[in-house]
Amino acid sequence: MKEDPSTIRGAEALMLGELLTLPQNFGNIFLGETFSSYISVHNDSSQVVKDILVKADLQTSSQRLNLSASNNAVTELKPESCIDDVIHHEVKEIGTHILVCAVSYTTQAGEKLYFRKFFKFQTDEVFLEAQIQNITTSSMFMEKVSLESSMMYNVAELNTVETEDEGTSTFGKMSYLQPMDTRQYLYCLKPKPEFAEKAGVIKGVTVIGKLDIVWKTNLGERGRLQTSQLQRMAPGYGDVRLSLEMIPDTVNLEEPFDITCKITNCSERTMDLVLEMCNTCSIHWCGVSGRQLGKVSPSASLALPLKLLSSVQGLQSISGLRLTDTFLKRTYEYDDIAQVCVVCPYMSRES
Repeated sequence: MKEDPSTIRGAEALMLGELLTLPQNFGNIFLGETFSSYISVHNDSSQVVKDILVKADLQTSSQRLNLSASNNAVTELKPESCIDDVIHHEVKEIGTHILVCAVSYTTQAGEKLYFRKFFKFQTDEVFLEAQIQNITTSSMFMEKVSLESSMMYNVAELNTVETEDEGTSTFGKMSYLQPMDTRQYLYCLKPKPEFAEKAGVIKGVTVIGKLDIVWKTNLGERGRLQTSQLQRMAPGYGDVRLSLEMIPDTVNLEEPFDITCKITNCSERTMDLVLEMCNTCSIHWCGVSGRQLGKVSPSASLALPLKLLSSVQGLQSISGLRLTDTFLKRTYEYDDIAQVCVVCPYMSRES
């Protein structure tokens, strides 16, 4: 951490390690789980700064949520001091979530400064919990409780513990449900690859499947219950979705590197797209801006390899892509797509 240019000075002495440092894309979190994060703003300058406002928002596909415990500005922050906050959020939507941390402050010279950082996580999988209760006055034997998924999803039952020989039920060998007892059955649903790649197909209210429950009474009589089709609200991506297929974690300063984007037409009409690449103060795109990408049919995708370089060290945000639909003369802006760590390959190490 001491040699990492994106790490604040003195952080290596805290012995936090990389496990407590949030990366730009920190994997998956599951629907229903609680996302918690510790946010620390550290003044690593030699001056006192004033009117510090720390704001943490969570951007989902449908809304922007304020997770900050307080929206009041801190009067001053002395050198080597910190402002700490812990945020929590119960994940209730599927799709990409972006944690946006924004900090504004005033220097001793009266200059107002502002910066932001973005952290992303995915919720591609859906977890379904079915609670089943025996409301009769006698015991019943649970012969089968299964989820029959729809054609768009693959389902995995999470009600067994896998051993070397075979799977063992989490409810034990004797699958009896006593009067007024309740069991929780858990299932994991994931979109099939042929549907997951077509964002325009899985949208709005979609059917995920139905539960099939079979039991026997204490006299051996069989009963069966099949639910109606269960539904969920799929995430929305707008007319055009831009996602990253490949990006390096670390690149060298002022050396070109490659990324691969995927553009998906999520609308119900054909689009004729033009790509514009706008440079920022640190990110510089290589190639021709304003080139035609051609027509993209509804639910179709195209891979877009791009080359760029960074002129500034540290954690840099990739921004500046613009897609214009020539049919409707509508422009879609894509900023803060991802972040990349830029290092200097010629930096000499201190002995």
